[in-house]
Amino acid sequence: MKMLRKTICAMALGAATLAPVMSTTVFAAPVAASEQQATANLVKQLSGIKSFTANFEQTTKVTNPKATQKKGLSAQHMNQTFKGVMKVQRPGKFYWETTSPSKQTIATTGKTVWIYDPDLQQAVRQSLDEQVANTPALLLSGNTAQIMKSYRITQPNKSKTYYTLYPKSDDGVFQSLTISFGAKNAPTLMILQDSLGQTTNVRFNNVKVNASIPASTFNFVPPKGTDIIDQ
Repeated sequence: MKMLRKTICAMALGAATLAPVMSTTVFAAPVAASEQQATANLVKQLSGIKSFTANFEQTTKVTNPKATQKKGLSAQHMNQTFKGVMKVQRPGKFYWETTSPSKQTIATTGKTVWIYDPDLQQAVRQSLDEQVANTPALLLSGNTAQIMKSYRITQPNKSKTYYTLYPKSDDGVFQSLTISFGAKNAPTLMILQDSLGQTTNVRFNNVKVNASIPASTFNFVPPKGTDIIDQ
């Protein structure tokens, strides 16, 4: 961001002393990239990630209580912090395990997504396209061509490596998704604004980019006795 400095010096006419020097600082507004530039920059950013592992901390807060109440969600669903681990192997492989305060596993090898809840002994089997709307972090494992097809990509400040994506379809759960990248192209933060009046922040730490991940990590096999639900 460019910073312009303007110093105003005033001297009272006829006075023998110099008036105090006043200094004001003016900040230039950030310059956004064009949509074409933003798309190219994000594709380049993601292309540098072959694999990605990190611990995550996800917090959801209510930004529009009235909208949330209309959807029948109570306060117990909100303002919670979930912790766990995420692993990505591009293209298409994704593993997300929530370890606290409750356990849940989401895994896919590129076509079918498994959502496993050990407390309920239940596993939901879904198509990848449907689950991306509910688990935006899946985008990090996705095909860049599909991302370009499905989302309008913006870069609010072309000198900063963060991007805001807007779904081109009105069918998705979320209205916007911001992804911020740090050193070595590593994602550091995701901010999700959804249609339920909630803001979800996902912070990544202990990040490792392009480390080897066993292929078996993404192959989910429901434990014996698990109730399987197809959606």
